[in-house]
Amino acid sequence: MKKIEHIGIAVKDIQASNALFADLFGEESYKMETVESEGVSTSFFQVGPNKIELLEATNPDSPIAKFIEKKGEGIHHIAFEVDDIEAEIARLTEKGFKMIHTAPKKGADNKRIAFLHPKATNGVLIELCQEIKS
Repeated sequence: MKKIEHIGIAVKDIQASNALFADLFGEESYKMETVESEGVSTSFFQVGPNKIELLEATNPDSPIAKFIEKKGEGIHHIAFEVDDIEAEIARLTEKGFKMIHTAPKKGADNKRIAFLHPKATNGVLIELCQEIKS
């Protein structure tokens, strides 16, 4: 793993949260995007070398809706950048980590993603991210 790619924060209202975080960071969101396959709308902020991703559920059955129902708004996941997501999934699986996604899928912000199960990582949801090369 190369670095923390972003921190994901689950929110109930992305527009209200965009205003709050824009005030906090002194910068507007640089990108908003919907990921239909995950049932989520996202908004990204660049904070120095770091990124924050806000996540709002687009349907009541989405993972974000379930997370907020169970735990409330707050930090949802930490994403790590990797050079080769397939190789990293294979390495982690070989080490005994349980994956939510055993193959990468298209995520937000031009990334291929895969999540590790939080039961395998002390309750922290970990996302692997690889930039999609054009």
